[in-house]
Amino acid sequence: MSFDELVAAIGQAHATLAAQATKAVNISLTLRNWFIGLYIAEYELRGADRAAYGERLFSELANALQRQGVSNTGRRQLYAYLAFYRCYPQIVRTASAQSAPLLPPHALAAMQAMGSDKVPTPSAQTPLPTSVDANLLISRLSYSHLEQLVEVSDPTKRLFYEVEALRGNWSVRELKRQMATQYYERSSLSTDKAALATLAHQSAQQQSPLHIVRDPYVFEFLGLRAQDVMTERTLENALLDKLQQFLMELGHGFCFEARQKRVLIGGEHGFIDLVFYHRILKCHVLVELKNDAFRHEHLGQLNAYVSYYQQHQMTAGDQPPIGILLCTQKNHEMVQFALAGMNNNLFVSRYQLELPATDAMEDFLRRAMAELEGGDTGQAGRAGV
Repeated sequence: MSFDELVAAIGQAHATLAAQATKAVNISLTLRNWFIGLYIAEYELRGADRAAYGERLFSELANALQRQGVSNTGRRQLYAYLAFYRCYPQIVRTASAQSAPLLPPHALAAMQAMGSDKVPTPSAQTPLPTSVDANLLISRLSYSHLEQLVEVSDPTKRLFYEVEALRGNWSVRELKRQMATQYYERSSLSTDKAALATLAHQSAQQQSPLHIVRDPYVFEFLGLRAQDVMTERTLENALLDKLQQFLMELGHGFCFEARQKRVLIGGEHGFIDLVFYHRILKCHVLVELKNDAFRHEHLGQLNAYVSYYQQHQMTAGDQPPIGILLCTQKNHEMVQFALAGMNNNLFVSRYQLELPATDAMEDFLRRAMAELEGGDTGQAGRAGV
């Protein structure tokens, strides 16, 4: 074995085993969510004290599970897990092979009585929809894929997207895009379905182990922090390190709250780069840093975060939150302050006095970029002084 062959062999072993680990985590998460749905369905049907909870079941269960530290078990998510179980009951065969002790006695007995060629359904009135083999589904698609597929009520349409997602090794983002652009409907109307499929797969974003690891469900399941897995490019992270310290030192009144703060808006996960509370202005300050030129969608994303905080995070005495958008590129700086919902002139005046001036922010970006591109990552915040 030559040195180059040694390096290649170690690299191959690393890539293969890392992919296997990622796949194992993905399967475990998918099965966990399926089991949660199964347990809820069993309780609704046979729970000894189910009548005492009635319509409060999901709210009470969510609160109890969150007190225990069980991740991703909000009320909405519990409904999603129940829908997942009801949509894919055939996963029981995969689950029984790997996690038989977790199956409720009734479900295990029913499966054994029906034989290996049959799959118990959630109710006798619900026909089992045609679907891809369960082993293939949970080994090749993430739970986030399956969550999207569950929302497709037509079994034939769902099967179509299952097959196409597997054939094209689509990322979750790609699956959403194809569904949003009505790929199924376009295919049904097309006279040359094969040609349309070829075009669809040519430009599709493919799934990779990195996509799975960065799935918000996965890192919460593993107990990781958002910044552990939701990292951007090295330059952008280094800029965030410096920006955080810069605002703390230059902008008097900034109290740091979170980095890569996760928010869930309409079923979509978002991550706010930096969240501060300003003790003088008495408001949250949300900072988004984009390592490219300004685009209108950047401002739209920040405005969504600001609106979310205004509706869900403001408390008595708070002023409306402020969004600060920084877009940077070599030889180009743009600073945009989003004053969403702020119509109090006095407060706007105080805002202009208390927050760092635009020229100070631009000067910080120039210095930080020059320092980082020169390879000196030095002391955080040094570029701002």
